[in-house]
Amino acid sequence: MTLASEAPLVSEIAAGTPASLARAWLWLGVMALIGSGLLAVLLVLSRTPGIQDVFPLKDLFRAALVVHVDLSVAVWFMAFAAVIWCAVGAAGLAWLGWSGFALAALATALMTVSPFFPGAEPVLNNYIPVLKQPLFFTSLWIFAVGITLTVMRALITTWPQRFLGEPLRLGAFLGAVAAFLALAAFYWSWLLVPEVEGTIYYEVMFWGGGHTLQFQHALLMVVAWLWIAAALGRPSAASPRAVSVLFLVAALPLLAVPAIYLLLPVGELPHVELFAKLMEWGHPYMGPLILLGALSLWGVRSLPAAPAKSAFVASFTLFALGGVLGYMIHGVNVVIPAHYHGSTVGVTLAFMGLAYVLLPRLGFGAPAGRMALWQPYVYGGGQLIHVLGLAWSGGYGVQRKVAGAEQMLTTLPQKIGMGMMGLGGLIAVIGGLMFVLVCLKAMSWRRAQAAEKVEKERRP
Repeated sequence: MTLASEAPLVSEIAAGTPASLARAWLWLGVMALIGSGLLAVLLVLSRTPGIQDVFPLKDLFRAALVVHVDLSVAVWFMAFAAVIWCAVGAAGLAWLGWSGFALAALATALMTVSPFFPGAEPVLNNYIPVLKQPLFFTSLWIFAVGITLTVMRALITTWPQRFLGEPLRLGAFLGAVAAFLALAAFYWSWLLVPEVEGTIYYEVMFWGGGHTLQFQHALLMVVAWLWIAAALGRPSAASPRAVSVLFLVAALPLLAVPAIYLLLPVGELPHVELFAKLMEWGHPYMGPLILLGALSLWGVRSLPAAPAKSAFVASFTLFALGGVLGYMIHGVNVVIPAHYHGSTVGVTLAFMGLAYVLLPRLGFGAPAGRMALWQPYVYGGGQLIHVLGLAWSGGYGVQRKVAGAEQMLTTLPQKIGMGMMGLGGLIAVIGGLMFVLVCLKAMSWRRAQAAEKVEKERRP
């Protein structure tokens, strides 16, 4: 299925390099989620009332949090972005694509083991938290170079032949533009921000690029929504030209990124404040696209149950909740992680749903069975409880980025809220594990089929 009147650029993934690269990036994304999920168990236990007093996990909490966030946000999101870019993109530049993937895979392995090496001092800055340790920084640089090569290829291979006629390819291309600007912001900040002791250096260095990267995630989330709806047989009622215009409007705030870097000293207060305003004023430009996603969701409501449909429903619900909570932030408390957990989990669920659509198109088995059907609801439901618990606790003053006794849970409402957080987090971990199992089952099917084919060819 493709969008009405759209050329079949997203219905069939080009054989050769695009399909092979998409499969490789999907494997990397799934591996990152496995590592992130294992660390998430420690995070949830270290903040759950009762358990936190039995197991002294406070010291491990911060180091685990760093790698958990980087695997689940940086690696998973960028890996699946690469899946989308390969799936809609043209062939060519194989050396660039495979070089980017190899570097990203190596970096992911190094990042995963870095906490077990000496000197892993955690710095819990926003967007890309770090461990002040040589191996971790090495992994981060290798990953940055790998993603840079990947984005360079994406900008070339996803360039739309018709800017107003291929909305999904245009959306993927604009996501690559956002990624390019985010990487440029990271490099620019690294060159110009004076190094100082403490969290503030890393906070400022990742501030501009981190804010910019959110536009990539949001654009690709809508690409996933529309692709899922089309695959389910409910293409957008809007014309390809209209959808393309909405993508262009949503990407307009990205023009402010180079302007902020050129006009204001990097790292100073006006620079930091303008990027915060970019989020506040820029994301409403996504509003029409989000409404289009809501209309697509309404269009699939009467369709039979399917894993991709479940993910679409859960994704929209969590993303909308995260958006509402963003306007309820007052002070530095756990309403902030409630907001970004809702938003980022909305993106994750959209990518999970698109993964279910793409698995058979990449030569893997199709996700089937009750586990695949209920996985998005288990994961999304757990995250919903998790987010609501954080939001409730934030209203009673529970601070963010602390664990154990440092949380100072003295009142019953605080304990109830963080208890909800813990319960929801554990349910979400189960839902994440279900996704991994569904994917591994479908992806191992391809190996089994290939082995069977080889065996048949050998028979006389």
